[in-house]
Amino acid sequence: MKRIFLLLTLILGFLGAAWAEEKAAEPAAAVAAAAEAVAAAPSPDKGDTAWMLTATVLVILMTIPGLALFYGGLVRAKNMLSVLMQVFVIFALISVLWAIYGYSLAFTAGNPFIGGFDKLFLLGVTPESTAATFSKGVVIPELVFVAFQATFAAITTALIVGAYAERIKFSAVLLFSALWFTFSYLPMAHMVWYWDGPDAITDAAALEKVTAAAGFLWAKGALDFAGGTVVHINAAMAGLVGAYLVGKRIGFGREAMTPHSLTLTMAGAALLWVGWFGFNAGSNLEATGTAALAMVNTLVATAAATLSWMFAEWLFKGKPSMLGAASGAVAGLVAVTPAAGFVGPMGALVIGLVAGVVCLWGVNGLKKMLGADDALDVFGVHGVGGVIGSILTGVFASPALGGTGVYDYVANKVGDYDMAAQVVSQLWGVGVAVVWSGVVAFICYKIVDLIVGLRVPEDEEREGLDIASHGESAYHHY
Repeated sequence: MKRIFLLLTLILGFLGAAWAEEKAAEPAAAVAAAAEAVAAAPSPDKGDTAWMLTATVLVILMTIPGLALFYGGLVRAKNMLSVLMQVFVIFALISVLWAIYGYSLAFTAGNPFIGGFDKLFLLGVTPESTAATFSKGVVIPELVFVAFQATFAAITTALIVGAYAERIKFSAVLLFSALWFTFSYLPMAHMVWYWDGPDAITDAAALEKVTAAAGFLWAKGALDFAGGTVVHINAAMAGLVGAYLVGKRIGFGREAMTPHSLTLTMAGAALLWVGWFGFNAGSNLEATGTAALAMVNTLVATAAATLSWMFAEWLFKGKPSMLGAASGAVAGLVAVTPAAGFVGPMGALVIGLVAGVVCLWGVNGLKKMLGADDALDVFGVHGVGGVIGSILTGVFASPALGGTGVYDYVANKVGDYDMAAQVVSQLWGVGVAVVWSGVVAFICYKIVDLIVGLRVPEDEEREGLDIASHGESAYHHY
């Protein structure tokens, strides 16, 4: 009996030890599996992260002080501070709205036209969360993507200021900016830029699924590297509609309304050019050769447009002007924006040369035809330049013309290029941007007019918005 008891004790002891060992192994196995999953999940590269932080700061530089000084120098001295104030405060307003709901509506899954509320108040966006890039297995911190895209939303809304400068109520600017950002910028950003990312595309069936969940224009194949449609055409249409609805400035066409400080305008244009390297090269989301291509294209196209505008003006008006050179630079920057990472340097050169001349016509001939007082030529430069750049992207993205072509994520190589089909896709982008922003802007201005009114009284306009709206003067001598 003692022997049986001893044997049972030994067997039970052995089984207990084995069970304990198995249980001890379970968390170890779970830890190992978790570690394997972490190892499999891509983690951000410090170089990419550093570059995107830098690019984000460069886009902030474009807006404040770049755009503010560029526009400020172009208005009369009595309205200088009002323009600085509008750009500065729009930047702050849109940054706040972006964090609250803008990022979620633009960059989460929803329908082809707008995202959802999954990341309202940046819910779930942490230092550990990541955002996809354009390369499989490569990610960046989601927070830097949030900040980078916030700067795009802010500068786009601020661009509109130039069209209705010198006669609009400050309260109207703020209310319109909030409405238009919500109903025009966010849907356009979602339509053009939202997709599940390259890692979701493993085969043809997966591509179909990604395309079905993507933004409307992304699914149409429209290429927009850094915002020809989302930023420039979008803002330009809102500006043109605003110029019509707010009405012409008192004395427009009869009194001289020359820029009060081309010195500041040149400084602003220079800051825009510098900051635009973050805007275009940053849109690659990685510090790679394509970012370098976007940088070279931004340099070359802008330089070409500066020269083509200046020489065309010299030819037709007899003198080359600083205003012309600065305007040409901005026209080149606008036109190369959608093309920056898709075309070769010679394609960018041609885009710049064309944009300089056609945008010069845009702010002279076309402006007279349209009959609107677009004070600082938002439509002539950003609208015309955005259309030129968006369409020519479809031409010069062709590998036969030195472009990168379009990457096929199923085959993991550059696909066959069909220029005619791509140009049709580009026209979809242009057409949707024109109609969507035009209609939304019209409705938003009408709402603002009903609530606070669009225009300052005549006596305040004559006095100048610096004193009338803000109680300050940019300069002590007036």
